[in-house]
Amino acid sequence: QVQLVESGGGLVQAGNSLRLSCSASGRTITGYAMAWFRQAPGKDREFVAAISWSAGSTNYADSLKGRFTISRSNTKSTVYLQMNSLKPEDTAAYYCAVREGTIRRSASGYEYWGQGTQVTVSS
Repeated sequence: QVQLVESGGGLVQAGNSLRLSCSASGRTITGYAMAWFRQAPGKDREFVAAISWSAGSTNYADSLKGRFTISRSNTKSTVYLQMNSLKPEDTAAYYCAVREGTIRRSASGYEYWGQGTQVTVSS
């Protein structure tokens, strides 16, 4: 089992930045891809970004490219999401997920999930 704990969410004004963190514990996640998804009230969970084990490959939702950056520290078993120029439409619960192997954009491809951290962007 892998346990994931997200942190860093909060209430910010539009145009500001936040950095989310997600730390993994339990079994080793060597070779695991890590990803962020988000879910706004009344909407489906959507892909935000993903990063390979080596960090040599990243993938972003097209609408978020240029504002969001995913990174990871394997020594800390942690994935980060730097979110810049935040907009009210970025308001959502943000979830971290991991899967063994390569990046996937579909939530169904991920085995382990965190409980989520809330991001609220005011206008």
